[in-house]
Amino acid sequence: MTDKLKLGLAILLLAAGVAGFYILSEHALVLRVLAVLAGVGMAIFVARFTSHGQQFFAFGKEAWVETKKVVWPTRKETFQTTGVVFLLVVVIAIFLWIVDASLMWAVKLLMGQGD
Repeated sequence: MTDKLKLGLAILLLAAGVAGFYILSEHALVLRVLAVLAGVGMAIFVARFTSHGQQFFAFGKEAWVETKKVVWPTRKETFQTTGVVFLLVVVIAIFLWIVDASLMWAVKLLMGQGD
């Protein structure tokens, strides 16, 4: 029951931040954005202490740990892979252009409009 109350409070804080954006329509944009960010920040803070929030943040920590385990490609490998992808795109584009031109020629020939 307390989790539902906390989530309800978080939703109200989020709504208050958005409402603040519109209520402060006559003020500077920076102040309006800060009102939204304050509402979002307070909503996240309150939601953090619910069971769902704790599970979400634990998942985030685990995901961060797993990201550190990834072996990222070197700069050279990245450029080589990108070059292969670009080359393959060009080759496939030329192939599809040839197929399209051939089919267009065949259709014109069948319709009696060919040369």
